[in-house]
Amino acid sequence: MNIQRVKLYHFPLSRSARVKWLLHELLGDDFDVETVALFEGQQYHPPYLERNPNHAVPVLAITQADGSVFTMIESGAMIALLADCFPDQKLAPPAETFSSARADYLQMLHFGASWMDMMLWQLRLQRDLLPEQERDQRTIARYLDKFAAEVEPQLTARLERSDFICGKQFTAADCVIGHNVMWARMYDLCGGAPFSRYLRTLEKRPAHQAAFADCSQFIARRD
Repeated sequence: MNIQRVKLYHFPLSRSARVKWLLHELLGDDFDVETVALFEGQQYHPPYLERNPNHAVPVLAITQADGSVFTMIESGAMIALLADCFPDQKLAPPAETFSSARADYLQMLHFGASWMDMMLWQLRLQRDLLPEQERDQRTIARYLDKFAAEVEPQLTARLERSDFICGKQFTAADCVIGHNVMWARMYDLCGGAPFSRYLRTLEKRPAHQAAFADCSQFIARRD
């Protein structure tokens, strides 16, 4: 194993929470976390911009065996890489050869990290973060309708068949999709019984409890 230590730059309930969750699944508490004060503008300070020029969380700093540090700034990429780096934990179907299970897992991981995430981010931006005079109610309505009409039915069909998003076994894709379902509920989406059962199942996991133990520190709106 070439990974000697990992450090996560994090803000509660944000995209970094999905990475924190997976790290707890893989490593217990044996990793470092630094909270970034987003609402105080720490992400715009020069030292942080050197780590992530996109001034966002997460940032994952991976210390390698030779002491060098590799930095990652995309949560979906972090999830995929970390799950593959710890194959004994069996949180991702093996990557060596093609399998439908691997293809489906990657499809759902990236569906959550890109398409779902984009819609939810637009809702958060327009409803919670932009000054009121800059918010676009048409964008809010568009993504609420699109998410409910297009995303929810796909997830519901899966969750009616099995406990987890890719079948009977928990995978790293659940860290992304599960986090997004929690996020969607902030906007009265994903309210049906399959989603409630899914979240109850996820919430029983010790790693989930550890990852979201800081959720009371989350700030929903910019004043």
